[in-house]
Amino acid sequence: MRWLYRLGGVGLIPLGLLDNSIIPLTGSMDVVTILLCANHRDFWPYYVLMATLGALTGGYVTYRLASGEMKGKLGKLVTTKRIKWMKSHLDKWGVGSIAVPAILPPPFPMVPFLIAAGASQYPRGKFLAALAIGRAVRYTILGVLGFVYGRWIVTEMRKHFYVVIGVGCAMVLISATVAFIRLRHQPAYAR
Repeated sequence: MRWLYRLGGVGLIPLGLLDNSIIPLTGSMDVVTILLCANHRDFWPYYVLMATLGALTGGYVTYRLASGEMKGKLGKLVTTKRIKWMKSHLDKWGVGSIAVPAILPPPFPMVPFLIAAGASQYPRGKFLAALAIGRAVRYTILGVLGFVYGRWIVTEMRKHFYVVIGVGCAMVLISATVAFIRLRHQPAYAR
């Protein structure tokens, strides 16, 4: 995390790839974006842009994997019933069915929507536009929060450093455990 933080805005690209993968790093993009905007207040629009590009890149990779050769394997991570449910929402709400989940904070899962959009062959242009809009809104809100309340947030995080690290590790462990359990019971989900 420290290595990514030192990379600055460029570090948000690989973090975006990881955050939108099958095992997401819940809240990591949010925390790093806020910290970067808080510590480098003059550059907060740059960090918002880089976080949006990172999330867009990661989301597109997951979308492509779900729509291409990996469709069968990724499709089994989300039940057929859930993909049909999401497909009906994609048809009914269009861009909003991707943009709204992209705005919502953790623990709301975004990856199933990325997989469903790819598996259901949702148009690439609409998908990218919706994801870009949703993530741009989300990271703009976080950037402004980092700009306005950043000093206070950083001070509180330093005061409670071990609690913050413990909660972050617990969230990563829980995400990895849930992903492992889902992968282990994959045939049951595919039925």
